[in-house]
Amino acid sequence: MKATINDVAKHAGVSIKTVSRVINNEPSVRQPTREKVMAAVTELNYQPNLAARNLAGTKAYTIAFIYDNPNAYYVIDMQNGILSACKKQGFELLIHPCSAKKENIVEEVTAMIKHSRIAGIVLTPPFSEMPEFVKRITELDVEVVRIMSGDTAPDDIAPCILVNDHDASQRITQHLIDLGHKNIGFLAGEADHLSTVERLKGYKAALQANGLPINDDVIVQGEYSFESGVLGAKLLMAKDNKPTAIFSCNDEIAAGALFAARLMGIAIPEQLSITGFENSPFSRQTWPRLTTANQPNPKIAEDAANLLIAKTRKQTPKNVTTQFTPQLIVRDSTQYPA
Repeated sequence: MKATINDVAKHAGVSIKTVSRVINNEPSVRQPTREKVMAAVTELNYQPNLAARNLAGTKAYTIAFIYDNPNAYYVIDMQNGILSACKKQGFELLIHPCSAKKENIVEEVTAMIKHSRIAGIVLTPPFSEMPEFVKRITELDVEVVRIMSGDTAPDDIAPCILVNDHDASQRITQHLIDLGHKNIGFLAGEADHLSTVERLKGYKAALQANGLPINDDVIVQGEYSFESGVLGAKLLMAKDNKPTAIFSCNDEIAAGALFAARLMGIAIPEQLSITGFENSPFSRQTWPRLTTANQPNPKIAEDAANLLIAKTRKQTPKNVTTQFTPQLIVRDSTQYPA
């Protein structure tokens, strides 16, 4: 038969209330007692009924992940990171994909929060970068943590986990410059994403730091998609003054650019160097493998969920900011210009 909380309490020699405090990760339990209870939980393979706990108590034990992102790898990494934190801390995860462009998006999310008794929400772009939306959600008496691009929090509406896209992009561009590239194209993601804005700023900063001109003619607007990379690379390589290298705003765009180069008979990296960003599976599944920046999305998401859960337990101050800077990974898709 399935073990109950009573079985765990009896096995550990503690009260049911103590078991409940340990499972809820409350700080008031001494470490030896906590270890004894967790040993009993493991031995009996006890699985707390979180849904029943949500219904029975006044406190919610579910957090939500709301997203609008076509990149499946990004979404899966975020889900896995948040879920890892939830499992360790006795919370459930509700996943809610939706469109940030819907006129009634606030009403949709409000209904979800009230129906599912949500304790907190992890927001990723573009939701995390919509201050009015975030403010409306925080007014519903739920905690919010935002994952977004930047090196400083834009406001004090809700805590942030920041990704320093600017510095990472500057390092990627500097890598290309150090190889000898002077004409470097830029394939952008969606213009309204802060990640695109910050990566473009980092690219420009590297050019300026090396006395190279910023040529708007080789900066191509697009989307965070494979198809956008294909179209963007075709546009760049059809120019009279073709770039010798392409900075792509993510690995999916870079994979598309590499595919387009192959169709045009351009050898990578002998005739054209291509870089990505994020170190997603796209960067390792292409041939040659992509030079990129390692953005540890599962770790970012887990930290966001841990911060959110701490906020629901009133264990942290109001404004907490953590920053990640993606690190350059040099692979086979870049070399000195021909």
